[in-house]
Amino acid sequence: MKNNIARRNFLKLLGVGSIASILPTNVKAATVPHIVVVGAGFAGATCAKYLKMWGGSSIDVTIIEPNTTYVSPILSNLVLNGQKTTTNLSFFYGNYSTKYRINMVYKKVTAIDNSTSKVTLDDGTTISYTKLVLAPGIDFIKTNDYDESIIPHAWIAGEQTNILKTQIDSMVDGDDFVMTIPKAPYRCPPGPYERACVVADYLKNTKKFTNSKVIVLDENSDIIVEKDNFLAAFTTHGVDYRPNSIATNIDDTNKSITYTQNGVSNNLNPKVLNVIPNQKAAKIIFDAGLNSGNFAPVNLLSYESTLKPNIHIIGDSHLSGQPKAGHIANSEAKVCADAILRLINNKALYQTPVTNSACYSPTSKTQASWLSAVYKYDVTTSSMVLANSSYPASSTSSTYNYNEMFNWSGNLFSDTFS
Repeated sequence: MKNNIARRNFLKLLGVGSIASILPTNVKAATVPHIVVVGAGFAGATCAKYLKMWGGSSIDVTIIEPNTTYVSPILSNLVLNGQKTTTNLSFFYGNYSTKYRINMVYKKVTAIDNSTSKVTLDDGTTISYTKLVLAPGIDFIKTNDYDESIIPHAWIAGEQTNILKTQIDSMVDGDDFVMTIPKAPYRCPPGPYERACVVADYLKNTKKFTNSKVIVLDENSDIIVEKDNFLAAFTTHGVDYRPNSIATNIDDTNKSITYTQNGVSNNLNPKVLNVIPNQKAAKIIFDAGLNSGNFAPVNLLSYESTLKPNIHIIGDSHLSGQPKAGHIANSEAKVCADAILRLINNKALYQTPVTNSACYSPTSKTQASWLSAVYKYDVTTSSMVLANSSYPASSTSSTYNYNEMFNWSGNLFSDTFS
């Protein structure tokens, strides 16, 4: 419904039945605006899709993505307890070329030259753009260098998820599982707390362990979302939650972690150590000089960089008060697509964009909780702020929420990848 309304509002502003009709009928292919989208997760894939859905033949769209499939981080914690596989959560990009006529280039962007409006790929070739959309995801700020095949983060779904799954399955009763939670902001705010619940439930109720511990080292001072729901689940599953815990050294030889809690140094040597590092924008953002601190500042009416023109940044790498998560990345992508079409047709930007986020979090193999938020543009601060004073959230975890989780995720997967 919201997508249709956004499209109708856009076309109404143009006063035409199709954006293509505002271009001269004899326009040559060489003059058709070319939008290049780097990265095809929930942000990039959605943006490219809606650019073509709304812009049609008046624009060319190219996606540059090094992987031929995308493994969703949403629901990936269910891989750890065997309810899902990474294959179940893998999406192919076939529809983008066949259904939407988007050019797919399976390469990695190594450089951006905004002065010539070109990106360089890892094979040395270049691609020119009229507008560039960057949706490259996240990168990590590691405490120190260590082998991620031994101490996985499993925060970019796929191979890392399977490594952590194998390690958990190798545990025997009496082995401990220790995980860290990064300092906010990070990708998927409920995700680490959700993971702790899922793993603890799996060890206790599926593997029937009675002597193993799940210990959570949270760099934040408290649970940052759904506190009541996660605390209740931690109590049910026996999770040992330790706030204000800052990792100071990771040792992959001994599989140990040194951390401080409230200034006191401690050391743990578990069977499975899952370190989720602090996070920052992807490397290409820094290489292109688009960052201010750890993330990229943008005009939130268009997601265009405030540092360099004609480059738009959506999803986890941009700087705003919105959470970094798949659902809201999908929402941001539509605002960005609408804005780009307005800009290339010399139309005013929509001045009151709204984005929405929702997330269901499994807290066991049969129960889940949820939260949602709507953000609106605040002209006074030029920022996206909560439309309401707080996040609406479920009052408890339930089987009903667990079942609804698959309806929510299925709709999001379809809107992004179908």
